[in-house]
Amino acid sequence: MSDLSGEYDVLVIGTGPGGEGAAMQAVKHGKSVAVLEREPTVGGSCTHRGTIPSKALRYAIFQMTEVNSNVLFREHGITANFMIPDLRRRAKSVIEAQVKMRTTFYDRNDVPIIRGQAKFLDPHTVEAVEADGSRTVVRGKYVVIATGSRPYRPPEVDFSHSRIFDSDTILDVDFHFKSITVFGAGVIGCEYASMFRNLEIKVNLVNTRDRLLEFLDEEIVDALSYHLRERGVVIRHREEFDRIDAVEDGVVMALKSGKLLKTDILLWAAGRTGNTDSLGLENTGIIPDQRGNIPVNGNLQTIVPHIYGAGDVIGPPALASAAYNQGRYAANEILKGLGCGDECRLPPSLDIPAGIYTSPEISSLGKTERELTQDKVPYEVGHAHFKSIARAQITGQTAGMLKLLFHRETLEILGIHCFGANASEIIHIGQAIMSQPKPHNTLLYFINTTFNYPTMAEAYRVAALNGYNRLF
Repeated sequence: MSDLSGEYDVLVIGTGPGGEGAAMQAVKHGKSVAVLEREPTVGGSCTHRGTIPSKALRYAIFQMTEVNSNVLFREHGITANFMIPDLRRRAKSVIEAQVKMRTTFYDRNDVPIIRGQAKFLDPHTVEAVEADGSRTVVRGKYVVIATGSRPYRPPEVDFSHSRIFDSDTILDVDFHFKSITVFGAGVIGCEYASMFRNLEIKVNLVNTRDRLLEFLDEEIVDALSYHLRERGVVIRHREEFDRIDAVEDGVVMALKSGKLLKTDILLWAAGRTGNTDSLGLENTGIIPDQRGNIPVNGNLQTIVPHIYGAGDVIGPPALASAAYNQGRYAANEILKGLGCGDECRLPPSLDIPAGIYTSPEISSLGKTERELTQDKVPYEVGHAHFKSIARAQITGQTAGMLKLLFHRETLEILGIHCFGANASEIIHIGQAIMSQPKPHNTLLYFINTTFNYPTMAEAYRVAALNGYNRLF
């Protein structure tokens, strides 16, 4: 038994964004907290296999394509050409820096990290078992489950084959390939399809649905589809998987429509599974769904009142940014139960912007046109096409637009949708205004505010005026 055994106010299982958010929120309010982590280092899938390595790779690819598209560099024979293993080394340094920084969060706040696979012995008691068999048993008045998720692996797909990958293993590819089939056109599939095409790799993007990313505004999705196809990505909608034949020099994916797709490698990106199968949830009464996700209510509480969930393990939106705020929100609810005062009455917002790192990026917050139409809300739309924005013209990144949806009568901002370079940064200007109380959350802020020129932020003024002019 470890000397870390004992009873804590809050146990947090997992040290990804959700677990970190919960642990830091609770300890900052003077509660005793312990976190349990089965991996050798903190950070979860976000840091080691998901968000951080994939976005570091994306940026390295962006830098490479910028060099290769620069006329001055080409005139002097300067080009950049890296293979995936070369680009992966850059991601490794970022991961190491993130792990070091996040470890200090726990050290500085005296939050013990208990190593080993966590398993509930009863609703308040959790044991962590390390690889050498050593055990630590802890009890918690409250528990936050933030164990994340992993790629869904159907049993009929042989992931041990050297040419078949999922999103956890694709960055470990150690050979050069010229073509790829990406099965699954969700966020992960679209991001990787975009990245690989920027490396001049031939891409088949297979989508089981009618459109890409159906949860987004249709105009934004249309722009993404057009841009991917213009770059050379072959998108195949409404397709179903039949079988995979893996051979020495490639992979043949057979679709139920009769199509055969032969490429050098296959990336399976069709869904994810919550990391709950080893948690001993049967000892708590919590029953995960068929994908391993834990059902929670609007306060992120499971059917067991003192156990909460946060992050990918509770399902969509499955974003690192959402996970962190969900962890803080869950801890805030716990703090109320532990007698926290007025400082816990303003919980973190769960209105999370979507950030999708295709090339160009997509970011979205609030309602879509489809939702507003279904709800019979009288709205209007304002556009700012980046090709008309001076800053975009200067940088050469003119593909994309900012789109504002607002109420025709009150001018309240109802939705913000952005497609283009730095969309995930641009969205936060609008987010700040949307979160203001009435009547300060309206189109008039953007019309009456002076933006630095030339900046991409100016797109808000352009879009606001464009929409306002439609009212007359």
